[in-house]
Amino acid sequence: MLLALLQANSAVLDVQANCAAVDEAARKAAAAGAQLLLTPELFPVGYAPRRVRAELDPGTLPSLRQALADIARRHGIALVYSLPALTEDGAWQITATLVDEHGTELLNYAKVHLFGPEEREAFVAAGSAPGVVDFHGVKTSMVICYDIEFPESVRAAAVRGAELLLVPTALAEGFDAIPQVLIRARALENQLTVAYANHSGAEQGSTFLGGSVMAAPDGSLLAAAGAGTELLFAELPASAAEGADGAGDVAYLRDRRPEIYRSWGS
Repeated sequence: MLLALLQANSAVLDVQANCAAVDEAARKAAAAGAQLLLTPELFPVGYAPRRVRAELDPGTLPSLRQALADIARRHGIALVYSLPALTEDGAWQITATLVDEHGTELLNYAKVHLFGPEEREAFVAAGSAPGVVDFHGVKTSMVICYDIEFPESVRAAAVRGAELLLVPTALAEGFDAIPQVLIRARALENQLTVAYANHSGAEQGSTFLGGSVMAAPDGSLLAAAGAGTELLFAELPASAAEGADGAGDVAYLRDRRPEIYRSWGS
């Protein structure tokens, strides 16, 4: 299975321009034979938490979700997009959605770990574990940005059977170790494939690292982007999760001792 990761600069609150960028990336990715396009955190609205919360009309979100589903359907490619969403009690959260090539929603996830004062001021942290769905025979899950920096988040997906973890992110300059070291470690220790798609350029005072990556269950890099706009492609390993063989002879998931860890406290 060929995956595509969009790394690009988003225009804050210019939804039309951002959706056009997603549409063009979906067209190119589908033409190249990719079955899924992963886009960065909050890309359709831009990464500017305070402005998004203050200026985005939540009444436009249903039509925006429909427009993104239409992009997937029109190009015949599955799509992961990230948007704000309102809970039933009116709280704002950062979410990610996976739609299939027909535009049908397969999976939704709300961000558990908010990063920095802007996110914490604009959004409310979620509390649900990442779900897992079957996507073309691959058990697929999602977390968002800062979530992956907590081993508990990825392990929660892995123990639920995830073989592929999709991660929309908005990672600033200065955090090079996240894609270069941590993403590969998360893939290795959980014996799954991790796809991590970041912004590039500057948005509302934040300058983004770029550096999107895809890491295999053995910790090797399948693909890595530079700092600028890029449509990154990587082939999912023939067996997305190789069980006990995913890290040679080391079977981290099988050899866990959760009953012991619970006795240690936290």
